[in-house]
This record gives sequence, C-alpha cells and structure tokens, in this order.
Amino acid sequence: MAGKITEAEVLEAQECWGQGIVDIGHEYMSGGDFVGRATKHIEDLYAYGDKDRPVLFKPTKCEHVQFRRTFEEALSYFVGHNFAPAGCSEDNGFAIAPYVAVYLPDPQIILEETRAIAMGNYFFVKPSGENVKVEYTFGYRRKSARSKKLIIDLHHSSIPFKH
Repeated sequence: MAGKITEAEVLEAQECWGQGIVDIGHEYMSGGDFVGRATKHIEDLYAYGDKDRPVLFKPTKCEHVQFRRTFEEALSYFVGHNFAPAGCSEDNGFAIAPYVAVYLPDPQIILEETRAIAMGNYFFVKPSGENVKVEYTFGYRRKSARSKKLIIDLHHSSIPFKH
C-alpha cells in the first residue's frame, strides 16, 4: 500500500504538469514531436486509462465542448484540433502557445487518505515575459493502490473574473 497522499507529492505532480506544458510548446516551436509529447503528458498525468472512473476536465479556453471526457478531446485542447484524431474545432492548441515557464504559487491543498484536491492560480509565462494568470482546481489520486504516482481525475481551470 502506498499510504496517504502527501503535500510534497501534490507539489511534485503540479511541477510535472507545468513542465509538461512548457515541454509541449518547446517541441512545437522546435519542429519536434509535440503531439507525442502531449500524448505522453496526458497518459502520464491524467486518469483517462481508467475505464471505471471518469476524468472531469474543464479546460480554460473552451466554449462549445466545455468538458473533455475523452483522451482525444484532451489532446485536442493541448495541441489543437488539426493535430488530434477527435479534434474539437474550437481548439487552437493551448500548450503550443508556447510558454517558457509555468508556476503554481501557494496552492491550497486538501489531503485525504486516497485523494488530494489543490486549488489556486497558475501563471503561464510567455516568451515575452508576460504572465497569464489562470485559476485552477485539480483532483489527484494514486494511479493504483500500490503506486506512489499521482494522476489527475479532476481538472477545472478558468480565467479570473473581471468587472
């Protein structure tokens, strides 16, 4: 048994998620296999492979297909509808923007025996140095009862409210 989820594990999972977004954009800009990198990002960090439990994914920049229930819909969001097998026409490829850094300062974290929920702001740093602020909630669980690896089964993000 892997034991109770710790704050350190959540912070590590968040760091991996942010670095994955940076890596996808880097692969795209350098002419590399950005679709392969995005596929690995989703396979490694999201629970889409678990047929018994859904992934609840509400990306930031979507209006028509607001919830991404399948791996293919998540891939479309990250790399754009032209590069994903089941592309959503509104997707321009969030992760290929690109970003040079992603950071998640001071998350609020709820730890339970087999679950963790983190909420806060993440900042995506553009090559120009501009920061894009987004609000998020991530739900984590272990990949399996014996695994130390956390995977995301809840991802909600949104642009902060403005008057």
